[in-house]
Amino acid sequence: MDESPRPQDRFGVLLRWYSVLWVLFGLAPQAIAGSDDPIPERYWALGLTAALGLCFALLKAAPRNPVLRPVVFLWLLVAGLGALSYLRIGGAALYVVTLPQFWVLGGSRGRSIVLSVAAAVATLAGGAVRQGWGADGRGWGAEAQLTGNAVVTAAGCAAGVLLGLAAHRFVQLSGERARRLAAELAEARARLAEAQRRQGASDERERIAREIHDTLAQGFASIIVLAEAARAGLGEDPGRSERQLLSIERTARENFAEARVLVGSAPQGAPVAGAIAETLRRTLDRFAEDTGLTVSADLADVRCDQRTRIALLRCVQESLANVRKHADASTVGVVLERHPHGVELEITDDGRGFVVADSRGFGLDGMRGRLAELGGELTVTSAPGAGTRVLAVIPVEDEAQAEVEAAG
Repeated sequence: MDESPRPQDRFGVLLRWYSVLWVLFGLAPQAIAGSDDPIPERYWALGLTAALGLCFALLKAAPRNPVLRPVVFLWLLVAGLGALSYLRIGGAALYVVTLPQFWVLGGSRGRSIVLSVAAAVATLAGGAVRQGWGADGRGWGAEAQLTGNAVVTAAGCAAGVLLGLAAHRFVQLSGERARRLAAELAEARARLAEAQRRQGASDERERIAREIHDTLAQGFASIIVLAEAARAGLGEDPGRSERQLLSIERTARENFAEARVLVGSAPQGAPVAGAIAETLRRTLDRFAEDTGLTVSADLADVRCDQRTRIALLRCVQESLANVRKHADASTVGVVLERHPHGVELEITDDGRGFVVADSRGFGLDGMRGRLAELGGELTVTSAPGAGTRVLAVIPVEDEAQAEVEAAG
């Protein structure tokens, strides 16, 4: 996490340092320099200096004070600069050190300019009134002191206004840039949220399509095949037709249960309750009964989590559906084993085979996608006239952890 100070925090630190510098190099020199003045001027200078420092401290302690608001303090500061300039016969140095106050606390560009000029006029007027415009008989030195004070004050006022305008413009441009960046960031976030929403919708459509293909579509295809076989055998083998009708009923009920799962009215784990070996064995027995093919099964009692069980079942269902529709096989073999690297499921048949590179079926892509979500991999090996081998590998955690997750 980035722990660098924010711009507002850095600005606050600068203001606190400036406050210290204003007291040290603005007010303190006035109080120290007045120690050699005559008694009345000395006390007045010390009192005014202390009053300005106290007002500044009160303003910093309670910036929302309804009486001593920033603009009130600044006008008091203008008056104080004029008074101290009168008592000390010139206050150019204090005026220059005080200039940032008018821009920091002024609130607007116009008010800051007015206050800066008013403070300069007050500083010049205070010194001029006390000097009597050089007509008090003190000679050229007094006039030179007044002239030097005037030059420094006027130059400081001009430089302060120019720097203040430049700083104000810089802050304005920074604010506009910050607002523009904030708007761009908000727009980027909105685009990202929309992209995530679309991606989520696309992923959900793909998931539902895969589930429908692996469950309802396969079930309906099985019902169609069984219904055709039952109708063809009504006259010749009524007993076989009756068994096929029972299988149709059972498949339709399973499809109904799968449909309830897809619409969220049944628990996701319903289709694969129990151990995966037992579930696969029931599926293979049904397939052998419906098709009359020879099915051999070597199913280890593998413990795995629910998502892995569903993936293994869907791979078997899709492979058997492909055998039924395309393979023209006579035997099917299914092997389920647990290895250190994960669970392996192998389905083989002695059918006609096919060219794997030319296969564009949704079923194989669906199996690959389902296994990829679990970090697994699907390998299909086949050739025309050489049968087909489907190998699904799914990494699982150690046996103890898998049993805990399976039980949960």
